[in-house]
Amino acid sequence: MHISLVNIVLSFVVALVFHELGHFFAAHASEIPVTEAGFGWGPQLYSVRLRNIDYHLRLLPLGAYIRMDMSVLQKRPLTQQLFVLFAGIAVNLILGAIAWGTFFGTLNLALAVGNLLPLYQQDGWKGGMLICRRIFGRSSQLVEWSFTISGGLMSLALLARSLFSF
Repeated sequence: MHISLVNIVLSFVVALVFHELGHFFAAHASEIPVTEAGFGWGPQLYSVRLRNIDYHLRLLPLGAYIRMDMSVLQKRPLTQQLFVLFAGIAVNLILGAIAWGTFFGTLNLALAVGNLLPLYQQDGWKGGMLICRRIFGRSSQLVEWSFTISGGLMSLALLARSLFSF
């Protein structure tokens, strides 16, 4: 199966946008204000403010993000916080199941798994930090660093395994 670079980039862009829309709508359903939504990295190409949300479009289609009012999110019950954090992953899993057997389906499943890994600032790491803080009743630098380092080592091991399986 031949997939062009344009198809790869467009599939990645669509998967990222849907992932972030998962967070966006989960935050909205939980009455957590979204303050900013952005797509891409690098120099800003376009920006607009609509309904108290700043939307940004940047040059390189290498990522997307949603910024929420963290003070409101942190006051919500743990289950609601996890719902918002994992909504993007849920969207990618659903899209992966719908598009099963296609490049787009595989890409969405890979994004879901990648976001579940406890890599610094990924959804899995953020969810893990919430759970650790709940277990220990407070924030602990030792626990957070241990969690971050173990997530990095796990990710390196998975990467090495996939590279050496070829």
